[in-house]
Amino acid sequence: MRVSIIGCGNMGGAIARALEAAGKWDLEIYDIDRTRTEGLALKCAGSLEEALSDADIVVLAVKPQVIPDLYDVVGEYNDKSYISILAGVPLEVLEYKLDADNIARFMPNIAAQSRKAVTAIAYSAACDEEFRKDAFEIASAFGSAFVLDERLFPAFIGLSGSGIAYVFQFIHALAMGAVEEGIPYQRAVEIAADTMDSAITLVKESGRNPVELASMVCSAGGTTIRGMNTLASGGFDSAVIGAVKSATERSITLEKEALERKDND
Repeated sequence: MRVSIIGCGNMGGAIARALEAAGKWDLEIYDIDRTRTEGLALKCAGSLEEALSDADIVVLAVKPQVIPDLYDVVGEYNDKSYISILAGVPLEVLEYKLDADNIARFMPNIAAQSRKAVTAIAYSAACDEEFRKDAFEIASAFGSAFVLDERLFPAFIGLSGSGIAYVFQFIHALAMGAVEEGIPYQRAVEIAADTMDSAITLVKESGRNPVELASMVCSAGGTTIRGMNTLASGGFDSAVIGAVKSATERSITLEKEALERKDND
């Protein structure tokens, strides 16, 4: 099966490398900026039309502000199957612009470059079962995949797409706390990242919820409960919940704007 990836920036390039490593697809890439394809040892299409005509599945990985300039060309190839990773562009817009039956919307996070992305998937109503399976397999090649109702995508973005940045910030904050107590920053980051990894492993392998696991670490009158109390006093839970909500609301706004542009065409 031939998969063409249109757009080879950070996310498109990461997906291309992951699919190449999996070795299950015949890949072709295209980007108007040739410097982005030079580091990828893959077949490069000479034009957008060539990439589209050769493909069974087309991955649209350009920036959302670029796609309006491509719709006229891409829309001529409505016999193709499409996967979009365009943030803020809902399936309703893609169905209208692409006029294709098989369309999947992906929302991965930046960890695709390490094949550890967490990706939400939604399908257009007309998708056939074979394409649904193909799309899920493609998403799974660069991490874990979750099929969600598209109405939950903004919440997913707040939780995962944007949420990974909150985790980076938490690792940094942990490390800075250790720096204040004498551990050099880079070593503190390594320890904090490994601590995060150990916590994630426990959550996944134990089957216990995070609150239960946290209570196991908190002994009466001990060090951990003192630290937990400081987090609570500083509004830690409220701040994280607020961050997810803020990113969700922004995502909803972007999707509404995309729908309004479609209605004004």
